[in-house]
Amino acid sequence: MLKVATVNVNGVRAAYRRGMAPWLEQTDPDLLLMQEVRATDEVLRDHLGGDWHLAHAEPTIDGSKGRAGVAIASRRPIKVERTDIGPERFAGSGRWVEADVVLDDGSTLTAVSTYVFTGEFETPPRQEEKYAFLDAITARLTELRADGRHVLMCGDLNIAHREEDLKAWKANRKKSGFLPEERAWMDRLFAAGWVDLGRRFGGDGPGPYSWWSWRGKAFDNDAGWRIDYQIASPELAGAATGCEIHRAPTYAERWSDHAPVVATYSL
Repeated sequence: MLKVATVNVNGVRAAYRRGMAPWLEQTDPDLLLMQEVRATDEVLRDHLGGDWHLAHAEPTIDGSKGRAGVAIASRRPIKVERTDIGPERFAGSGRWVEADVVLDDGSTLTAVSTYVFTGEFETPPRQEEKYAFLDAITARLTELRADGRHVLMCGDLNIAHREEDLKAWKANRKKSGFLPEERAWMDRLFAAGWVDLGRRFGGDGPGPYSWWSWRGKAFDNDAGWRIDYQIASPELAGAATGCEIHRAPTYAERWSDHAPVVATYSL
């Protein structure tokens, strides 16, 4: 059995100050995929502790420093680490990292942690950059899947796919994160055979959500968005035995504005 957890930590140092460590110890995943790490390799290793193999893409370009960074921590050996999604414009953005992880039977799983641009909410607006990044994801996933390997993409995609994936969908129909073009990209992804495990195991909805604003009563009223995903290649999806969102019991117990998405695979 392989347990995989993915979460936007909203800054690993802040997450640990708020209580990430007890959650990690209790959940005990084989793979932990993180977004918005906002830390160096050294800082990340110091916080994780223990016997983790680590793949980490730190942001090195202006506009991403201090706000991005993606990582994969694995209890299993990592054979190869890659941070190149393709187009040069995304080099150093800290938004894509791949790790070829050795499974118990000797086979390889390519795990991906990604953090997609927010889009028009950013300053300056970066919606076109977001669309270009989504196109790069499509191309890279196609390459990875070509040889029949297991592929798992996890992360904060900053897109709610369906009306069931955000509470205030009517008010957000013309906003980044729920635009028709973004949702159509996800339609094409799933039509190509990729599987959204959160929806498969989460039922028809509405929800369960994975992100709530820190402000106001969004968390208490469950006025959230489901923008954090585990998306598996068809063969890997067939081995999935469950997927759930670890929503904190109370607002005070939150250690990120995102909740972890945790799935298990019979591998």
